[in-house]
Amino acid sequence: MFNGALTALVTPFRDGVIDEPKLRELIEWQIASGIDGLVPCGSTGESATLSHAEHERVIKITIEQARKRVPVVAGTGSNATAEAIRLTAAAREMGADGALLLSPYYNKPTQDGIFKHYKTIAESVDLPLVVYNIPGRTASNIAPETFGRLAEIRNIVGVKEASGSMDQISDIHRLCGDRLTILSGDDALTAPIIALGGKGVISTISNAMPREMRDLAASGLAGDFAHAREIHFRMLPLMRALFIETNPIPIKQALALMGKCANELRLPLVPMTPAAAEKLKAAMRQLALI
Repeated sequence: MFNGALTALVTPFRDGVIDEPKLRELIEWQIASGIDGLVPCGSTGESATLSHAEHERVIKITIEQARKRVPVVAGTGSNATAEAIRLTAAAREMGADGALLLSPYYNKPTQDGIFKHYKTIAESVDLPLVVYNIPGRTASNIAPETFGRLAEIRNIVGVKEASGSMDQISDIHRLCGDRLTILSGDDALTAPIIALGGKGVISTISNAMPREMRDLAASGLAGDFAHAREIHFRMLPLMRALFIETNPIPIKQALALMGKCANELRLPLVPMTPAAAEKLKAAMRQLALI
């Protein structure tokens, strides 16, 4: 259902509040650049420090600005199942095309608890759901066998896989086949994951390079891996630079350097250290972004 390159949107801030004009401008630029979809209120969008009202406002702005030109997959995850249901239901009412739900963090449920978390949400809200597996943030991994169970649920349609394990991704595809769309959660693994049967990426770098990331995914999906590799290796230094400090710290810095939004984060995130910022700038200069 969702494929190609979808941007995990940053949330622009100005003087402590959401910079709505900059958010709308960023969305418009993404769509004009050919991006395949938008994902507001994920970890790249600093959802952890948005109030409930702000969270819903960012999703609403994205849906309004997109005007159905591209799908909007709203980040609605929580480690409390009831809260995830509330957020997902609100996104559906606003007109979202789907929802991205990260695996419960901090409370570290068992595999059966993870399965029942997603099953309960899916049964409560009739919306296409994408499961987000990112063990580095949640402190637990969703096992391939659990994905096999989740793939049996009608409206669980995909997974954003950020475990970094190609073995895991191979096993998910082997167990689920076409019942579950695999999207890369790691920009640098987009081409390899597509080669294994994945359908695209939910991307950080596409905040700054939407057209290029769209072209990389499209080339891989068309079987033109020579071109996909060419784009991959050209972008790889920036892909790496965007994760030398915690996401979204570097991508906010990059967008500020490009004049797309202010370099403003919410505590406990802070701007890049000077040394790290210089490495980021060097990677951006190689791509003529600054």
